[in-house]
Amino acid sequence: MRIGDVEYRPRGPRGGLMAIRFERTWSNPELETYRDTVVRFIEEELAPGDAEARRRGNVGRAVWRKAGELGLLCADIPDEYGGGGGDFRHEAVVYEEMQRRALTGMNTSVHAIVAHYLLNHGTEAQKRSYLPRMARGELVGAIAMTEPGTGSDLQAIRTRATRTDNGWRIDGSKTFISNGYLAGLVLVVCKSDPTQRAKGTSILIVETEGADGYRVGRVLDKMGLKAQDTSELFFDGVEVGADSLLGGVEGRGFYQLMGDLPYERLVIAVMALAAMEGAYEATLQYVRERQVFGKPLAEQQNTRFKLAEVATQIAAGRAFVDQCVHKLLIRELDTATASMAKLWTTETQGRVIDECLQLFGGYGFMDEYLISRMYADARVQRIYGGTSEIMKEVIARAL
Repeated sequence: MRIGDVEYRPRGPRGGLMAIRFERTWSNPELETYRDTVVRFIEEELAPGDAEARRRGNVGRAVWRKAGELGLLCADIPDEYGGGGGDFRHEAVVYEEMQRRALTGMNTSVHAIVAHYLLNHGTEAQKRSYLPRMARGELVGAIAMTEPGTGSDLQAIRTRATRTDNGWRIDGSKTFISNGYLAGLVLVVCKSDPTQRAKGTSILIVETEGADGYRVGRVLDKMGLKAQDTSELFFDGVEVGADSLLGGVEGRGFYQLMGDLPYERLVIAVMALAAMEGAYEATLQYVRERQVFGKPLAEQQNTRFKLAEVATQIAAGRAFVDQCVHKLLIRELDTATASMAKLWTTETQGRVIDECLQLFGGYGFMDEYLISRMYADARVQRIYGGTSEIMKEVIARAL
């Protein structure tokens, strides 16, 4: 869907405390129509299989292809490369509607981030080869950065890319790889020159189907995000062509990784805020129905005060995140501000969902309740995409 010029049309208040969920200054009627399509897909295709996906550890490939058929993948990739021709707001709509329902199995955010690495840093041939298939859901994207023992220190990675007569050979292992089990396309962060740190890093593109030496290890058993496949990946002499070097220039990997940080961290902030809104909505509904001492829990002063605090935090977060969306659209979002957004929203997400769960009492501890799954899913938000501690360091350096 093509948007054209960026427009900002604040929607009028609908009254009541819950109106904060709808006050997105970046939205407009066209985007709300698109949101309706996203919601139908989620409720008809994704939600019914969520319980089974949580047991299995992945959503399966069919739902990815269905999303591609509906134009819900790579929505902000130009249509000349098979994408939707929209902008970041289209992606944000998808993240919001999934997060509000705790449907975290289909990691479209990582898929979109991989697409943006190709769009922003790939050669023309790489863009035309991979982006249309990603938009159709034929290739699920993953990026293999983290290794056992390296954590946030990407300059210390040990996976090696060695030149061959026909291209490159990759040797090493990766862990905590989102979309790893289903991935048809993996961007592998490697050391192409082990004598260098940042300047010795390159990113290689691996199509996984039929790749000799490529192996998916365990689908990791996590605290939360149970429906989302997170895997170990092994590269034992995986050979790729010379045209598999992202951008075609060796040693640009660290620069490429740093260049897309504002986009990636804003994605996480959008998801954190949407999860807070979903938790608030579910809690408000619960306390209105739950009877305690002969009257609804919502009439207890403590309940009303807690929900007032939650609503205020969501409203503050909405103002900040919307400002960041605006800056991204006009290409003015810097890494420090995006890091602030990720830091504040993910830390607040943990506190807000904890407060909401408390109002459910013992039922909040039961996995069948949405709030329980939201609580478990929220914890990793402060870790991936750069830990809260790394966010503070990035912000401090910019002071």
